[in-house]
Amino acid sequence: MKTVIITGMSGAGKSTAIHMLEDMGYYCIDNIPPTLISNFITLCKSSHIPMDKIALVADARSGELVTHLADEIDTYKKAGNECAVLFLDADDVAITKRYKETRRRHPHAGTGRIEDGIRFERDLFSEIRDRADYVVDTSRVLTKELREKLLSLFGTADKTYEPIEVSVISFGFKRGIPQDCDLLFDVRFMPNPFYDEELKGLTGKDKRVADYALNCESSRAFLAKLEDMIEFLLPLYAEEGKQSLVVGIGCTGGKHRSVAVAEHLAKYVKQKNYKAEVIHRDAGQE
Repeated sequence: MKTVIITGMSGAGKSTAIHMLEDMGYYCIDNIPPTLISNFITLCKSSHIPMDKIALVADARSGELVTHLADEIDTYKKAGNECAVLFLDADDVAITKRYKETRRRHPHAGTGRIEDGIRFERDLFSEIRDRADYVVDTSRVLTKELREKLLSLFGTADKTYEPIEVSVISFGFKRGIPQDCDLLFDVRFMPNPFYDEELKGLTGKDKRVADYALNCESSRAFLAKLEDMIEFLLPLYAEEGKQSLVVGIGCTGGKHRSVAVAEHLAKYVKQKNYKAEVIHRDAGQE
């Protein structure tokens, strides 16, 4: 079982790093007391659910228990286990700025200044930093650069995340916009099957409704531009490490035009070898 133990200075990006490793398929625990590491790993090994990669964050939030971290790591490694220790660091200016921006209290500042907490932590972690397998200074590292670094250190052979997944949601504006949309398109400019008595009771999944809404010059031009933009954006989002994309397609009631466009777009995304699901939020509403 591959184990990564993340530690380091408060404000250096450990929470960001653990989220990235989780996206890479690691089972992750944040803020584990160091004295529980060995027991937790033993539990993982005996679990009926396969766990071949785990990542643990152990840091100053554990209080005095963090002084046991070096011994716990030594014991685990001497037993012949595969374990990498990642120490995240940043200079005092960067850490102070981050705490000022988030307005959070440094775990070792108490009622004093952030600088006092930083100084205490540097003394506390001096030994473990020297013994870490990897030390990454995040002072001037962008999120994208940190992600690439972690991929190079702990990723799979092809150094890729899971393929981005696309959810296409049709909806009606009269019932509100889905709150989780990354991209949003209004298709109320398309011909409305609602005003055709033969089509009114059907949904956009019916070919007759889809033909009515989509087979005009403006609709065809829109679909071509939509396909082109989605094809352009998906690899860029994936390169940034985005795991999912939610595309909202809205019309007035969410029954005809938006459903037809959502079905069309989901089919197109699948043809481009991406995972896609289509959700019709309001198609069953009257």
